[in-house]
Amino acid sequence: MPTADELISPDSIRRLAAVLQEAAPTASRWRAVAGSARALGPLGLSERARSVGEALLTDCDGDYERLARAVRQALTGTGLTGWMIWPVTEAVATAATASGTAGHFDDGLDLLALLTPRLTAEFALRTFLDADLDRTLATALTWTDSPDPAVRRLATEGSRPKLPWARQVPALNQDPGVTVPLLDRLYADASPDVRRSVANHLNDVSRLDPALAAGVAARWLRRPAPTTPALVRHAMRTLVKQGDPAALELVGFHGGREDLKVEGPLLAATDVPMGGALVFTARITNVSDRPVSLAVDYVVHHLKANGKPAPKVFKLTKRGLAPGETAELTRSHSFRPVTTRVYYPGVHAVQLQVNGHRFGGTDFRLLAATSE
Repeated sequence: MPTADELISPDSIRRLAAVLQEAAPTASRWRAVAGSARALGPLGLSERARSVGEALLTDCDGDYERLARAVRQALTGTGLTGWMIWPVTEAVATAATASGTAGHFDDGLDLLALLTPRLTAEFALRTFLDADLDRTLATALTWTDSPDPAVRRLATEGSRPKLPWARQVPALNQDPGVTVPLLDRLYADASPDVRRSVANHLNDVSRLDPALAAGVAARWLRRPAPTTPALVRHAMRTLVKQGDPAALELVGFHGGREDLKVEGPLLAATDVPMGGALVFTARITNVSDRPVSLAVDYVVHHLKANGKPAPKVFKLTKRGLAPGETAELTRSHSFRPVTTRVYYPGVHAVQLQVNGHRFGGTDFRLLAATSE
């Protein structure tokens, strides 16, 4: 992935100053913007966008109308494009919401819709959402009818509760259902980019309100477009990984606890050396009179430094079973040292999870590393 310096680079910011000077000449020659290129060194990507955005406001004395005129004039050419757009959107959002004028607020949203096809305005939309959630979402709802897929995507991507790289909007976390009308308008959109944004947005919602997200997905599947099942699978990915029964059924896994006889996990050894592997087997039998489709996972309850267990779900297999059919499963789970996890010696446990239901549970001891 490109680095922050390759995206919002000093050269791109100097070019931004030149583009603005050509479009809207000023006595300052946009010196604050050009000078901000020298201060980018230690800053991350979002910090760079905000820093250059502040320089834009300095050159405009915080005057929204001066900034908007300059940006609109620059948009008549092709030079205002790429990652220099992000700081421009940040400046527009800050000035429009700080002015306290309703006309500036609405015009600022209109300007974001003009800027977003040149990169994205999703991050700057957060400033509007924070300032007036209802007014911003009402405008975003009108964007869902735009002929431009970039503008339609702005409606759902900019309002995601957990948008990566973006500041949090507390109101979206407190009431994730407030954006569902946007998703309802766009889940069957013709653009793959828009549909992917809808799926990611609903996945964000699932982390805040699983029942709401599963209910929305179920409603879409009752009136699906050809692309809806794939979208729902992507949207339910977090809940599926967590073993949520409703989400698993939505993506095609059927079979409840009463349909299954689960034996195991049976361990090859109850003592596992640090750096070694836990080997176990299991048997799953469909005892019902109908076929079942199973997502089989296993859960390792790792012992933490505080002596308490912390469960983590790992994928095992996906398969169907006819009535009376049995699946024989084997897995070797490694305890090799990794940078993302610290293993502590002591009693751990492993259990099976089938379609979100957990079965059994067997303890094993992870042995302390021996010194050579």
